[in-house]
Amino acid sequence: MSSTQTAVRLGHRFADALPELAVPWQADEAPAPRLLALDDELATSLGLDPAWLRTPSGLGFLTGTAVPDGARPVAQGYAGHQFGGYSPRLGDGRALLLGELGEVDLHLKGSGRTPWSRGGDGLAVVGPMLREFVVSTAMHALGIPTTRSLAVVGTGRTVQRETGQPGAVLARTAASHLRVGSFQLVRATDDTALLRRLLDHAIARHAPAAADAEVPALALYEHVVAAQAQLVAQWMLVGFVHGVMNTDNMAISGETIDYGPCAFLDAHDADTVFSSIDSGGRYRYGNQPLAAQWNLARFAEALLPLVHDDVDTAIPQAVAVLETFLPRYEAAWTAGMRAKLGLGADTEPALVTDLQALLQANHPDHTGFFRALGRAARGDAEPARQLVLDLAGFDAWAGRWLAAGPDADAMDRVNPVYVPRNHVVEDALAAATAGDLAPVHELVEVLRSPYVERPGRERYSTPGPAAAYVTYCGT
Repeated sequence: MSSTQTAVRLGHRFADALPELAVPWQADEAPAPRLLALDDELATSLGLDPAWLRTPSGLGFLTGTAVPDGARPVAQGYAGHQFGGYSPRLGDGRALLLGELGEVDLHLKGSGRTPWSRGGDGLAVVGPMLREFVVSTAMHALGIPTTRSLAVVGTGRTVQRETGQPGAVLARTAASHLRVGSFQLVRATDDTALLRRLLDHAIARHAPAAADAEVPALALYEHVVAAQAQLVAQWMLVGFVHGVMNTDNMAISGETIDYGPCAFLDAHDADTVFSSIDSGGRYRYGNQPLAAQWNLARFAEALLPLVHDDVDTAIPQAVAVLETFLPRYEAAWTAGMRAKLGLGADTEPALVTDLQALLQANHPDHTGFFRALGRAARGDAEPARQLVLDLAGFDAWAGRWLAAGPDADAMDRVNPVYVPRNHVVEDALAAATAGDLAPVHELVEVLRSPYVERPGRERYSTPGPAAAYVTYCGT
């Protein structure tokens, strides 16, 4: 460690508590590391000196090639249902848990092959790693629970995909990297003692009060169900499509994790799919609540031995908790919609449901429409009106809404001007891959203040071409 940074201490609570799920491992060397992006504010909050992170020793820390004394990097194991099919052996195939930095995990992506790689090269390239940096930064600024990107470092290595591309490593933080798939892997072993240790570790990190509950496993389950209901409602309100909601991508913490084929709606459409591999539309925008509920059912299955010794007794107890998911989601989503419309809890429910029908029938720009409603609340309805085809339908709805007295200032506080527009993101990533980082840095700067409209930044609030947009996993 450089003398310019107070010695960094990385804990190893996960590795100590669950060695069966932790393979000790080291990151691959980075031949010519170069810092591509750094969240200075996040670094400072973690007790890291941003200036030091820009030095050779700091880059060694961010790439896992020069870890602090006492650190024990590990590749984590987990299983998971991927697009509904069970994969018994997944794990960190191109990732590494460096350890715990205070109360959060410090984790790498693209750091090389591990025993979980299943034939892959374990590497990552600049575009997808910067995508996660951009989108996770935006999600945090929007107030949505998320893993956070600390830095992206170019490795100086050429990585072979369809063509040779510049390699990169992402360093990110999370409340933990425990997933539904972590529990699925252990449940498949029939090792109840190990499952209980995993439960205790999850409770200690995410739901300490559950330790004193009559049935701690059920209390943790209820905590996760509630957190996921709130999270998915927040996704839906801003038009976010995760793209790959497999059980190995559902974090117990309730944070959004693994930004692969993710994107934001331009045109509002419940059937929107961005992922190149989601041919059946399993994770389309409007199906995200049901996909989350399905994942939570798989989590319940993994926990059953800890709910009750008798499975016939355990199942109805778990189902009773699972059945609270959709009501919790609906309550969170409805409250969020009322806020977006500048209305209070006594809002006529039909105002919300009728607007949803209008949006689905007309496919206006999701972000632009809600922001334009703020102007409508101030007396200028034309910007919102011009985004729909059914003018009579809009006028009828808007008349009822305006009569309810919406608070325009409150609306502007929850309806963003800026989200990561897909065409802007792609342009910035293409430039970065070619060596020009300026568009990415400008985009990130805009996204850090999503509710503040700024002159000269209209490009960042304008929807892209109407052509179908496709994203890829970035492996």
